[in-house]
Amino acid sequence: MSQGRKLRAGLIGLGAMGRNHARVLSNLDGVELIGVVDPAGDVTGTLRAPVVPELADLLAMGIDYAVVACPTALHERIGLELAANGVCALIEKPLAQSVEAATTLVEAFEAAGLVAGVGHIERYNPALQSLRTRLEAGELGEVFQVVTRRQGPFPHRIADVGVVMDLATHDIDLTAWVTGQEYTAVSARTVSRSGRLHEDMVAVVGQLADGTMVNHLVNWLSPLKERSTVVTGDKGCFVADTLTADLTFYANAAIDTEWEALRAFRGVAEGDMVRYAIPKREPLLVEHERFRDAVEGKQSDIVTLRQGLRTVRVAAGLLESASDGKVVSVASSEQDEPAAIR
Repeated sequence: MSQGRKLRAGLIGLGAMGRNHARVLSNLDGVELIGVVDPAGDVTGTLRAPVVPELADLLAMGIDYAVVACPTALHERIGLELAANGVCALIEKPLAQSVEAATTLVEAFEAAGLVAGVGHIERYNPALQSLRTRLEAGELGEVFQVVTRRQGPFPHRIADVGVVMDLATHDIDLTAWVTGQEYTAVSARTVSRSGRLHEDMVAVVGQLADGTMVNHLVNWLSPLKERSTVVTGDKGCFVADTLTADLTFYANAAIDTEWEALRAFRGVAEGDMVRYAIPKREPLLVEHERFRDAVEGKQSDIVTLRQGLRTVRVAAGLLESASDGKVVSVASSEQDEPAAIR
């Protein structure tokens, strides 16, 4: 990459997430948004870059990398075309709608030697970044349990996947990332209450490699919008709210009690509560900065396609468990990177 030249970026898909990507790309230092692919055109009329109907039109403009924000079912076809044309890619989560499709994408980009990543945006949420740093520093001691709740109203933008692939993949990725542990087994129950083809509610019980217990409750049937991650351990618990980017620590009390009935109780007592002051940069902007840096050849902590594949594998395990009523082993392939990427 010649020094001083801006990277030429393209965007594929102008849905709700695509418009956010367009906004960030249009103002990203060192990057020029060259063109956008969407069959419907620029419905808002606000884009400075031309909108073309086909990927071939975008490729003809000459781009260094593309952001793929089209429906999940199209990720494999679009990604393979980008890889074949030597274009780096940031692919929205989930990487693909199946383990097979995700594996094909991993192999294509690796064979081409291209930088490619997955848009697991929660990794760039300030509350979760602070939580991960504190867990790595041992501030919680041994971790016992991770509980996430992700619920809210139905997103009419989603038609090709259910709540497991669309929303639960956030929680799968963030849990493996903040703990540095892979999933080893999952059990799940799903229901469909909105009359659509796919599941719209899931309850998950899982286990990580170090024995940590995991619970995920995910739905898009609730008028209450909630994005909560609670990690409980030896010394108390952390609560991360990724809607507000707040991180709170609830300490186990170390106060001796005079009350005889409580002295015999070997559990924990409520101690001090601390809410941390965290600089709150927009996660999507941070995600784009990191990916830009990686394309420029700098050291950068992007979510790799192999990590994205592992998340798809766990999500597929949830759907298999819900279908069969059994606990599913989700041990990753030997080639997968460890969950803790420094």
